[in-house]
Amino acid sequence: MATLRKTIHDAAIAATALVTRLVPDRVPATFVGADSSRELCDAVARSGAKRVLVVTDRTLVEIGVVGRLVEALEAAGMSVSIFDGITPDPTFAAVEAGYAKLVSERAEAVLAVGGGSPIDAAKVIAAMATNGGRIEKLEGRFRVRRPPLALYAIPTTAGTGSEVTLAAVISDSASHAKKFFIDPKLLPLAVALDPLLMLGLPPAMTAATGMDALTHAVEAFLAKTATPQTDAHAVASVRLVFGNLPRAVADGRDVAARKAMALASWYGGLAFTRTSVGYVHAIAHTLGARYGTPHGRANALVLPHVLEFSLDASQERLARLATEIGIEAPSERERALGFIEAVRELEAKIGLAPTLEALRPADIPAIAKQALAEAYANYPVPRFMEASDCEAMLRKMCP
Repeated sequence: MATLRKTIHDAAIAATALVTRLVPDRVPATFVGADSSRELCDAVARSGAKRVLVVTDRTLVEIGVVGRLVEALEAAGMSVSIFDGITPDPTFAAVEAGYAKLVSERAEAVLAVGGGSPIDAAKVIAAMATNGGRIEKLEGRFRVRRPPLALYAIPTTAGTGSEVTLAAVISDSASHAKKFFIDPKLLPLAVALDPLLMLGLPPAMTAATGMDALTHAVEAFLAKTATPQTDAHAVASVRLVFGNLPRAVADGRDVAARKAMALASWYGGLAFTRTSVGYVHAIAHTLGARYGTPHGRANALVLPHVLEFSLDASQERLARLATEIGIEAPSERERALGFIEAVRELEAKIGLAPTLEALRPADIPAIAKQALAEAYANYPVPRFMEASDCEAMLRKMCP
C-alpha cells in the first residue's frame, strides 16, 4: 500500500510539473528601494484607474503607513477607499466583506498593503470583481476565467513572497481549513519593495517572516520540479537571508538589511511559485490551523527536521547551498550536514526556539495525518514521508 501511494504521488507530481512548464512566466514590474512605494502609487495613477481600493490591516492604518500611501494616491488625482478588515490567516468572510466594499465604492483597481494576508486577500477580491463575485467558484487550480481587476502590491513584511506568486491562501470561515487559489492571473501587475515601510517591524516578526523566505527558497531548491531559473532565484534568496536576517533582527532601522530581506522574499517567491513547496509548509500550515502558530515561526520550527529527513535524497543540493553561504568541508555529506546546522544556528541567533510550547503529544497523529494529506500528490518533495516518519519528527518539536 505504501509503495502504491508513493507511485501515485510521484505520477501526480510529474504531471503537475509538465503543466507548470506551460504556465506563462510573468514577473510583476518591481520598484525597489527607499520610497519606491510612492513610485508605485504614481504608476497606479498613470494606469487610468480613478478609484482604488486599498486592502490592508488595521494596524497599518493606525501606525500611519496606509495614510502616507493614501496621500500619495490622492495627490496623483485618485479617489481612495480603504478596507482594513484583514487579519492573519484571512477568512472567506473577510474576503467577501472586502469584495462588498469594492463594489460599493466602485473601485477600478486594488492596492494590497501589508504582509501575505492582505496581499492574498486582495488577489481574491480582485478576481471576484471580474469573475461573478463568488469566492467558492475560484478555489483550486486555474479557476480564474477572466483577468482580475488591476492589482498592485506593497509588502510591509519580508517573507511571504506573495507579491510575486500566482497563489493565495484563504481559510474557510467554518472549518478553518486553508483553501488554495492558484492561477497565473492572480499575479499583481506591479509591486514595490520599500524598506522604509518595514523599519518598524518588531524583531520577533522580522525573524519569523525571514525564516518564511528562507523556507520558500530551500523547499524550491530541493523540489523535484526545480529548474535552472528557480535554482538561481532560490540561491539568491538563501544568500540574502543568511547575510542579512541577523542584521535586520538586531537593528530594525538598518535600511540596507531591510532592503536585502525584501529582495530575499521576492526571490524566494519567484522560486516557489514555479516549483511549489514541501513538507515544511504542510506541517506548518497544520500547526497554524490547530494552535494559531505564526506561519514563519512554524516554518522555522519544522525546517531543520525536514531537511534531516530528506538528507539522503537531497545531499548534493544541500551541499550546494552550503557552498553558497561559505561552508567548506571535505565531503559532500559534511557540507550538506553543515547547511542543516547553519539553519539551526541562524534560528538560535535570531531568537527562535527549537520547540513549540503548544504542541501536545496527543495531537501528533492528527497533525501528521492532516499535513500529509495536504502534501500528498501536491508537493514535489525529494523524499516521500509516511505517517510514522512525520509523527517521529513532530515528537522532537515537543517542549
